[in-house]
Amino acid sequence: MRRMTKHERSPDTILSKLIDTCLKAGASDADASFGRSDGVSVEVRDGKLEGIERSESQGVSLRCFFGQRQASVSGSDTSDEALATLAERCVAMAKVVPEDPYCGLAPESDLAKSLPKIDVAGDGQISIETLEEDALKAEAAALAVSGVKQVSGCGNGWSVSERWVAASNGFSAHRIAGSTGLGLAAVAEQDGAMERDYESRSVRRLEDRPNAEEIGRIAGERAVARLGPRKIKTQTGAVIYDRRVAGSLIGAFLSAISGPSVARGVSFLKDQMGEQVFAPGVNLVDDPFRTRGMGSRAHDGEGRAVSRVNLIENGVLTRWLLNGASAKQLNLAPNGHASSGFGATPGVGVSNAFIEAGSQSPQDLMRSVGKGLLVKDMFGPSINPNTGDYSVGVAGFWFENGEIQHPVSEVTIAGDLPSMFKRLVPASDLEFRGTRDAPSILIEDMSIAGE
Repeated sequence: MRRMTKHERSPDTILSKLIDTCLKAGASDADASFGRSDGVSVEVRDGKLEGIERSESQGVSLRCFFGQRQASVSGSDTSDEALATLAERCVAMAKVVPEDPYCGLAPESDLAKSLPKIDVAGDGQISIETLEEDALKAEAAALAVSGVKQVSGCGNGWSVSERWVAASNGFSAHRIAGSTGLGLAAVAEQDGAMERDYESRSVRRLEDRPNAEEIGRIAGERAVARLGPRKIKTQTGAVIYDRRVAGSLIGAFLSAISGPSVARGVSFLKDQMGEQVFAPGVNLVDDPFRTRGMGSRAHDGEGRAVSRVNLIENGVLTRWLLNGASAKQLNLAPNGHASSGFGATPGVGVSNAFIEAGSQSPQDLMRSVGKGLLVKDMFGPSINPNTGDYSVGVAGFWFENGEIQHPVSEVTIAGDLPSMFKRLVPASDLEFRGTRDAPSILIEDMSIAGE
């Protein structure tokens, strides 16, 4: 991350000046953020370095209030003249936009009183030589898998971002976050037909990532395994979502418990607070304090405290995801799930959400249902937010007698999320890799559309 020169003002000074300028121009409140990022990525192909890209950026965002009106602006110029213009423009806009009865900063009494230390800083800069070496190792490992014809792309890189936030209610915070990621796609060929698959891993620190050879080997083996896909008959049967794609079900659930969606009445779970919406024994957790978690955070997008919570506890829905505005609409208290914010209108979200592991392995679940579809890849899910009707194109493997029989493609699975959640059975293979993690998941009695 670039260091400031002795003539540059600190980000805290920039934010303070912006907010003060807004207040002096007539704004009733304001909040702002200053961020900068730095990163390097490399691409390799056919055993050679193909390209190196470095990116650097910085920007400032400002939101101001004029009573119950709000407006947001952003820019990259931090000179005195540019900051003054930015603030004046923001106040002028706030004076003329329609009123929003639910907008506003968090009151001082709601703000987090002390912020926990979160380990997300990462390694910082990683040498181009190391990035290139690991990318070449991954590519070579994929090509060494019998049946792999080529690697269509292999990239490796690092990034670091730094963000300062401040508001006229007295809140301020600073965060530095870093990550590194290596990924590639392998293409396998059999009798002139080709199949493609991939593997990628992003982590906060390099020591937590599998070695490059393993990442390449997995991509190659996945591509080869997909060769010779067959179609299957249309039927009703068991579907097991591999843990690589099972997290998509968490995303569908989070959309349904979003405070703004519930307030607008466009959620299939809007009347289910405190009800059994998953099978007994299923827990869905949000943990903002996970060490080196990809979504870990010390506060929410409005400066409120965050905590580890069970969104689903023993199958029961326990809370909506609320920011200040949606909490006002629903006549509830905000609960630390505001996202973004500080210079922009906050949304809602979670940090590191995951379904806790069950007791049976994926193989045990396959044996328990006898036959069905193991989903490894998904394409273009369609979800009706009002009813939960759900369909998605998938590829994967057909299994019988608990054993993989052959790959399948051109299949659509469908159901309705309310009943799917109640039949959901998590496996024991949970692995923390991102911000939405789940073990493999079994759901019986799904509609499987083939030929």
